[in-house]
Amino acid sequence: MKAILHADRNWGIGKNNSLMFRLPADMKFFREKTTGNAVVMGYNTLLSLPGGKPLAGRENFVICPEGVERDDCVCVHTAEELFEKLSGRDEDQVFVIGGAMTYRTLLPYCDEVFVTKVDADGEADAFFPNLDEDDSFHVSEISDEIETNGYRITFVTYKKTVE
Repeated sequence: MKAILHADRNWGIGKNNSLMFRLPADMKFFREKTTGNAVVMGYNTLLSLPGGKPLAGRENFVICPEGVERDDCVCVHTAEELFEKLSGRDEDQVFVIGGAMTYRTLLPYCDEVFVTKVDADGEADAFFPNLDEDDSFHVSEISDEIETNGYRITFVTYKKTVE
């Protein structure tokens, strides 16, 4: 399993249940990585998507509150149920896409994390764990800095450290 996100310089990932930045290069990267694969998200993340609809071109697994069922995605209610539904699937084709609680819950199961680092403070109210201070992950790849929509960003790939 992999995680994919953008984070500000404080590892902030969202504000008011929305992305903090509109970054065309990051959105392109996200689409290229996730299209044709499975994405896993929390229910609030689903509701934050355009029209509250699942992402096209991907199989959407959503950790929904008890009693919530939808026909347009695979609703699960526990991590155990999620793992049952993902059973037999290539883990390299499963991307955790948010929000903060879903990332925290599933990060121990991720072997790779794609972080678009934004050189700005988005005044976030939701955060991702700082992987630069986490011995269980290391930087495996880092891009050159680019500018998109007025922000400087870097694409950083973290891999789980093998013990």
